[in-house]
Amino acid sequence: MFELSLSGVKKYMDATLVLKNITFQVYAGEKVGIVGVNGSGKSTILKLIAGIEPMNYCVGYPGATSPGYDEGFISIPREATRAYLEQIPQYHENLKVIDVLNLAFEEIHGIENEMRKLENKMKALEDAALEKVLKQYSDLVQLYEVKGGYHTEEKLSKICTGLKFDDGFLSKDFSLLSGGEKTTVVLGKLLMDNPDILLLDEPTNHLDMDSIEWLESYLKEYKGIVIIVSHDRYFLDNVVTKIVEVEDMESKTYKGNYSAYINEKEENIRIQFENFREQQKKINAMEKTVKELRDWAMRADNNKFFKRAASIQIKLDKMDRIDKPIFERQNMKLDLKSAQRSGNETIKAIGLYKSFEDKEIFKDANLLINFGERAALIGANGSGKTTFLKLLLGEEKPESGVVELGANVMAAYLPQKITFKDEKLTVLECFREDISILDGKAREYLSKFMFYGNSVFKKVKHLSGGEKIRLKLAKLLYKDINLLILDEPTNHLDIHSIETLEEALEEFKGTIFFISHDRYFINKIGERVIAIENNAFKSYPGNYDYYKSVKDELRLQAPKEPVVKAEKVKKARSIDESKKKEVEKAKALTIVETIEKEIKDIDVAMAEEGLDYEELNDLYQRKEALNKELEETMELWLSLS
Repeated sequence: MFELSLSGVKKYMDATLVLKNITFQVYAGEKVGIVGVNGSGKSTILKLIAGIEPMNYCVGYPGATSPGYDEGFISIPREATRAYLEQIPQYHENLKVIDVLNLAFEEIHGIENEMRKLENKMKALEDAALEKVLKQYSDLVQLYEVKGGYHTEEKLSKICTGLKFDDGFLSKDFSLLSGGEKTTVVLGKLLMDNPDILLLDEPTNHLDMDSIEWLESYLKEYKGIVIIVSHDRYFLDNVVTKIVEVEDMESKTYKGNYSAYINEKEENIRIQFENFREQQKKINAMEKTVKELRDWAMRADNNKFFKRAASIQIKLDKMDRIDKPIFERQNMKLDLKSAQRSGNETIKAIGLYKSFEDKEIFKDANLLINFGERAALIGANGSGKTTFLKLLLGEEKPESGVVELGANVMAAYLPQKITFKDEKLTVLECFREDISILDGKAREYLSKFMFYGNSVFKKVKHLSGGEKIRLKLAKLLYKDINLLILDEPTNHLDIHSIETLEEALEEFKGTIFFISHDRYFINKIGERVIAIENNAFKSYPGNYDYYKSVKDELRLQAPKEPVVKAEKVKKARSIDESKKKEVEKAKALTIVETIEKEIKDIDVAMAEEGLDYEELNDLYQRKEALNKELEETMELWLSLS
C-alpha cells in the first residue's frame, strides 16, 4: 500500500497554469527522483507535498473544477511527518550551528527534563505516592527510548562527521553563515529529525564529493520516503529507484534509477517512431483510397463510391493520431575557429607554496597539464581548488614556487558565478559590446548557441542560468582560444542544459581544465583527474570512475583498526531469602542515586567545549551503559517492593 499519492494535480500560480496533470504514487521506503527542465514545476511539486504551497480549490469540494482554480488530490497519511530542505527558517540571532542542529532533539530534551524533575521528586516520596511517580517515570523512560533519546549524541556525531562540521564550524553563529552553509546545516538537522517523508531540493549543490557520497549511503539506508529534485545524474543513479519526469506540465513515471529512465525513454521513443511510421503508411493508403474512390465516383457518377469514400474519411477523422517523436533536442552547433596551438606545457606549477593565516593550502605542489588534455580538479571544500584558479589567473600570488600558463596559451575563463557588465542589455547588445561584428553576422553566430529569432532581444537579466552560460560561452569562444578554464560549470543547470554544455565541450579542440563535483560530468568530459591531497596534487589517468576504483582499492589494502567491543557486565542478584529483601532494597536505591549522579556528571562533561568526537562518543557509550544499568536496578527495586 502506498504512503503518498498525487492524482491529476493541476496547479495555478496566480492566473498562470504551472502544472496540468501530475499523477504518481510513492510507496513506503521508496527513493524517488523528479527530473525536468528548469521552470517545469519540480520544486512546486515538492512544496505541494510539504504543504508549503496550498491547493486553492474551487468553492465546494476539491474535485470541483473552475478556470483558474487548482484540481486533483494529494493524499498523505495524517500521522506522517514531512520535512522540506529548501526551507531555511529564521532562528534566533544568538544561536550557534550546534544549537540549530540540537533543535532536532527538542522533544527528546523535553522528555529528559521531565525525567530529571521526577527523579528529584522521588527522593522525598514513599509507598503509594512513590509508586505512582515511578509509573510516570517508567512511561517517560519508555517514550525517551522510542524517540531515540539514547542515540542523540551518536546521531549528531554521525551527521557532523558525514557533512564535515568540525568544532570551529559548530561554534559559528548560524545567522552569519552563507546561504550554502545554512542549507547544509538545515540538511543535517532534517536528517536527524528523521521525518517519514523527506523532500530534498538540489541537496548536493553545496557539498563536496566525500559528503555527497556519504549522503548517498545515508539516504539508501533511510527508512522513510525520500523525494529528490536534483540535476546530479550520478547521485540519482546511486540513490533513487523511481524517476518522475515532468514535461509539458505533465508527469510520467519510470522504474529504476536515472540511467534506466534514459534507456527506457529512448526505447519508448523508438517504439513510438515505429508506431508512428506504421500509422503514417496506413493513413497515406487510406487517403489515397479516398481520393481514388472520389475520382471513380465522379467519372462513373456512382454514389456508392462517394459513400465508401465518406466512410473511410470518417475513420480517418476519428483516428487517434500518434505524434512524431522528437529524436534530437536543439543543441549548440559549434564551428569553432581553429586557434593557434599552444605549447605542449599548457598549465604548470612547480614547488608551489600558498597559505592563508595559519592554514597551509599548497606545500611544494607540482602540476603539469599538457595541450589537448581534459583534466578535472577535485578536492574537499576548502582544499584550495578555487585558490589554484586564482593563482593561475594572477588574482592571487604564491608565497613561493611558480604557477604559470605555457607558451602561446590563449585562455578563456568561465567562472562559477556568471556575471555581465550591464545586464539591462539584450543578448545581441551584450554579445556585440566588446566585439566589432555586423548585426546579421552576430545573430548568425548566436544561433549556434541556441539564441534564435526574437530570443536575441531578451534582456540579459531575464536569462536562466543555462542561457547565461550559453551567452558567456558565445563571448569567450568567439575569440581565438586554446584553453578553457571552467569553475563548477554545471551548478544550478538542469540536466538538459548540462547535456547541451557537454556536447558543446566535446567539439572543443584545445585544452580543458575544470573544477567540478558533478561526477557524471567528469566521467563524460574528463580524461584525467587531479585530486588535491595533503596540500599537493595527485594525478589519476582516467575519469571519475577510474579515480574512485583506485581509492576504493587503497582503502581495502589499508590496515583495519581493531574493533573494541564493550564488555557487558551483568550483575546477578538473588532475592531468594526474604530476610535479605530490605537490605537489597536499600542497596538498589543507593545504586540508583549513584548512577543518577554519574549520569548528571557525564551530561555536564558533554556540554563542555573543546571535546572531539572520540571523547564525546566515549562519554555517550558510558552514559548509555549507565542508563541501561539504571533501568535494570529500578526494575529490581520495584520487584523487591
